[in-house]
Amino acid sequence: MSPFDDPRLTAMGLLAEVMAGITDKMSPALAGAGLSDVDFETLIRLARSPEHGLRMSDLAAQTSLSTSGITRVVDRLERDNLVTRRACHSDRRASYAVLTDEGRQRLLGVLPRHLDDIETWFTGLLTPEQLADFLTTLRLIRDVVRPCATAGVTEPVKAE
Repeated sequence: MSPFDDPRLTAMGLLAEVMAGITDKMSPALAGAGLSDVDFETLIRLARSPEHGLRMSDLAAQTSLSTSGITRVVDRLERDNLVTRRACHSDRRASYAVLTDEGRQRLLGVLPRHLDDIETWFTGLLTPEQLADFLTTLRLIRDVVRPCATAGVTEPVKAE
């Protein structure tokens, strides 16, 4: 067997190809709603968090963006009135990004098409058992390689 035929290389290559392909298939719906992939990821993480908000540092950790990178994304989303910032009552240096009603409406507008795309290009290709096993496997790997991926999900947003 050639060292280039190693199944570990195949696994990584397939994972990269699948992610790139799915992203390409879903981008048109997001772009139609005026959102980039990063915008959508940021908004959906806020929407799925307690009180629709996360500490900026936790949001950066969840998205794998740098602190300055997430600041730029939140700045843009705030200009579009999709997100607002709130001061942290217990730490004046920290702030929260919080989904606005307009941000929620933007997500609700794109969500049906996005879910259709997910069903068409991803989850609908798997049996319920395959999907359950796949989700378990993804969480196992995610928890090792990105332990901060769920940072802040248990902390409630407290406005000053």
